[in-house]
Amino acid sequence: MANKQAVGNMKGEHSLSFSKTSVPEHFLGFGLGLRTEHFQDVIDNKPAIDWFEVVSENFMVDGGKPKHYLHSIREHYPMVMHGVSLSIGSTDPINFDYLRKLKVLTNELQPEWISDHLCWTGAHEKNSHDLLPLPYNDEALTHVCQRIEQVQEFLGRPILLENVSSYLTYKNSEMTEWQFFNEVARRSGCEILLDINNIYVSARNHDFKPEDYLNGIAKEKVKQFHLAGHSDYGDYVIDTHDHPVADPVWQLYQKALQRFGWISTMIERDDNIPPLAELLAEVDTARAIAKKTLGSIT
Repeated sequence: MANKQAVGNMKGEHSLSFSKTSVPEHFLGFGLGLRTEHFQDVIDNKPAIDWFEVVSENFMVDGGKPKHYLHSIREHYPMVMHGVSLSIGSTDPINFDYLRKLKVLTNELQPEWISDHLCWTGAHEKNSHDLLPLPYNDEALTHVCQRIEQVQEFLGRPILLENVSSYLTYKNSEMTEWQFFNEVARRSGCEILLDINNIYVSARNHDFKPEDYLNGIAKEKVKQFHLAGHSDYGDYVIDTHDHPVADPVWQLYQKALQRFGWISTMIERDDNIPPLAELLAEVDTARAIAKKTLGSIT
């Protein structure tokens, strides 16, 4: 592949040129999580952003005003879908009603890819509405891979799974999180959405080096980065998504770029949501760090 390539949205708007470091064909550029508060602003002003990520569950319904906005915005920007309810690690049976609705939305939206989390969210048909970590051992590995394969077969495409932030560990874990994640991706054929903030949060909470996580992940499996804010309480850190990206996370992002190269990157904000212009400025910060780290953007 050539070392210089134009990347932009489907209509060629806001296109960018990259040089120095080879850009993978699936690279979307720099994006933002699409939130209700910004629908009208995006439609009216069509900001210079490369793509949007949408929370799948918010649009897995028939019709309605949110779907109208979604399709209006989709006409101008590439999108990816990001779920929070797959519960791939649960011992409950796979929820095929959920997957059918997800597949309908996928067919409507034609996203670049679909993602969810490497976690479980509930048991006995009770949803905790939290992203809970798994024990990292062979039993959990076999269980998760079997479920991923079923999901991917039903959807007819590979999925991306994201590392979650965590606040506890299991006594029966037999490997590190990154070793477990690598094996999940290798055995199941799924790809990786690497959340840089979640690595930082978990590293602080569990006293490991975040660089060890980055260096332990298979380069060829990573397809997307998340960047977000957190709440730092000194002795522990909580992934709250209600603050700007913190300086240590920006620094870790630069190290991730050095290891993985050009990876589609987006900013997440789920609470205390500021005006769109403030989030676009964070996207520009990510773009500037990538330019400084990997090469020029014109």
